[in-house]
Amino acid sequence: MDLAELNKIAVAMVAPGRGILAADESSGTIKKRFDAIGVESTEDTRRDYREMMFRATEAMSKHISGVILYDETIWQKAKDGTPLVELIRRAGSIPGIKVDEGTQPLPNCPGELITAGLDQLAKRLPKYYEQGARFAKWRGVYDIGPHGMPSYTCVKANAHALARYAALCQAAQIVPIVEPEVLMDGGHDIDRCVEVTEWVLKETFQELFHNRVALEGIVLKPNMAVPGKKSGKKVSAEEVAEKTVRMLKNCVPGAVPGIAFLSGGQSDEEATAHLDAMNRLGGLPWKLTFSYGRALQAAPQKAWSGKTENVAAAQRAFSHRARMNGLAAMGQWKADLEKKAA
Repeated sequence: MDLAELNKIAVAMVAPGRGILAADESSGTIKKRFDAIGVESTEDTRRDYREMMFRATEAMSKHISGVILYDETIWQKAKDGTPLVELIRRAGSIPGIKVDEGTQPLPNCPGELITAGLDQLAKRLPKYYEQGARFAKWRGVYDIGPHGMPSYTCVKANAHALARYAALCQAAQIVPIVEPEVLMDGGHDIDRCVEVTEWVLKETFQELFHNRVALEGIVLKPNMAVPGKKSGKKVSAEEVAEKTVRMLKNCVPGAVPGIAFLSGGQSDEEATAHLDAMNRLGGLPWKLTFSYGRALQAAPQKAWSGKTENVAAAQRAFSHRARMNGLAAMGQWKADLEKKAA
């Protein structure tokens, strides 16, 4: 393992004013997104949609440090025959790959999930590296629910899987994005979110230590501290920022180069405002940026709607969201910038 090289990539992934585009939706998830805009999900339409974003030069070169790809996408070529990974590299961005194989029920833990995909991972990683991937992503999922969910079994099993994945990635000279996601779907308040996320993060870092993962060569992708959607509770961006940063300071060693948040179902503007408020607090041991899927793509998807004549409008929508989040990653975003673009 060349730790200096891994660290260099991890630092580039969280460079000031830049963040990560999560374009790694599974075929099932992107079908739902395409259904909502009336587009049939085929290999070609998925390729055309993602190519549209990767060719948005303004956004990619200035605000997107890396792109997480789905297995199908990393092997695809653009309409003109250029490999999609090459388009990403030309834009000055780093190609990455989602390597987990989704979730399955966790035995003896009703309603809880474990992430699959470790079995063949050591064999798959060198192929992804050869194809151009320099970082990877693996997501562990934790639901705050009734009857003491998440269980200790769920937290421990997913933390161990994340650490095993991270160790395998580093051995293959690939930077692991470690993504423990405490879902925001429940009826819990923000303080319960903080309590569970701290537990999940502490278990995850303990397992990373036991598996000899070098923290200088990872990027953490956690959830923010937010109340559950079903709680009906609203909190200010300042409260989200203050509680999220305190939660992270309690759990995340300063050796980690950066933290790239998931949006987790927040609206576009909420995800941006929360990231901005955190960066305004200052005095942080790590870079804080974004690794958004929906919060970067909802607007361009709607603008595109599968039509070639809409590509320019969709690229403008994508560039706007990328720029807003780039500003938020430096604590320089203002709400009136959204209104000017509307």
